[in-house]
Amino acid sequence: MTAAETGKLPHNIMHFARLLRRAGLPVGPSDMLAAQQAVQLVDVGSRAQVRTALRTTMVHRHEHEDLFHQAFAMFWRDPEAANAAKALEMLAGGKEPPPEKAPPGSRRLAEAMQPKREPPPDVKQEEKIEATFTVSERERLNTMDFEAMSAEEIAQAKSEIRKLALPLDMRRTRRRRPDPSGPHTDLRATIRNSLRHGGEIFDIAATRKVERPPPLVVLCDISGSMSRYAQILLHFLHAVANDRDHVSTFLFGTRLSNITRQLRHRDAEVAFQMVSHAVPDWSGGTRIGEAVERFNRDWSRRVLGQGAVVLLVTDGLDREGAKGLAEAMDRLHRSCSRLVWLNPLLRWDGFQPRSQGIRAMLPHVDEFRPVHNLASLRDLVATLSRPMPRGGMERWRTAA
Repeated sequence: MTAAETGKLPHNIMHFARLLRRAGLPVGPSDMLAAQQAVQLVDVGSRAQVRTALRTTMVHRHEHEDLFHQAFAMFWRDPEAANAAKALEMLAGGKEPPPEKAPPGSRRLAEAMQPKREPPPDVKQEEKIEATFTVSERERLNTMDFEAMSAEEIAQAKSEIRKLALPLDMRRTRRRRPDPSGPHTDLRATIRNSLRHGGEIFDIAATRKVERPPPLVVLCDISGSMSRYAQILLHFLHAVANDRDHVSTFLFGTRLSNITRQLRHRDAEVAFQMVSHAVPDWSGGTRIGEAVERFNRDWSRRVLGQGAVVLLVTDGLDREGAKGLAEAMDRLHRSCSRLVWLNPLLRWDGFQPRSQGIRAMLPHVDEFRPVHNLASLRDLVATLSRPMPRGGMERWRTAA
């Protein structure tokens, strides 16, 4: 960099921080000031040193490094690099390199690079107010089936889903914590505190049992009949996995895939790309009995402790004709404290459990709920924050 360019460096760092913020990185004014000071301590003629200084002050999470490097390459690019690349292409005979798949976050970064379009100041748009009594856009989106949504409506629904939080009813554990107003006396702590005063007891130490939400385990069907719902529900599961601890997520079609580690990535776009690489049987057939049986054999003892709650998301249409499904569901039901079956087929008022898979599963679940729109998801969130209801499955068990 020349001396003339270094004079514009603080101004460019400010614009670079704004670009990162628009791309989703948590860069604040303090980070921008720290970057200004860090750049003054390195050789501004070295691109590597400047990049290291900015990354150290502006990146606070490991998963944000890839997006930072992409933004740095795009923002601090050489203005003559495009002309040089074109000249090299002509010397090589005009052959274009094979297209490469865009890295995660590139689409979001490209949108952040585009300037905001403002309407012309001379054009005045008249505001039209609809006076008829129509259903609001938010209410219509809240009750619309996921399968009937357009691409724009799905994007709006995903944005609303990310705002949902999933509280679970608190459970008492065996652990205790110090609490001056607790109901249990801690004799050991009382004696230990008295030794500081020559054996005189001035205060009685007390404790209270720790309450925490139970672990959450999700088994989601990704077969052809469930693919549209599963794609949208993954946004809900990603938000839940990043909002609370002890969340385990499994996808199943013809086989069972554990995507717990992939969904823990805070960047949704990167997380879903990792899921796509980890799950080979998306939109295929369904073997519910085999998937549940493998979960019971390989994973139940690891993730179903401390009164875990299990969400089973499937339409119950089993490719194997419910072979071994009843036995697997019975064991799963006995291994958890609450088994909730979420079925998009319940959106139909005249739904009846006619298929073999549904009839085999119904006797072994605690709750049977729909999951086909935003309203059903909000209802699920509200229900799981309350204790498990009693007597809500008699109608379906009788029908099965």
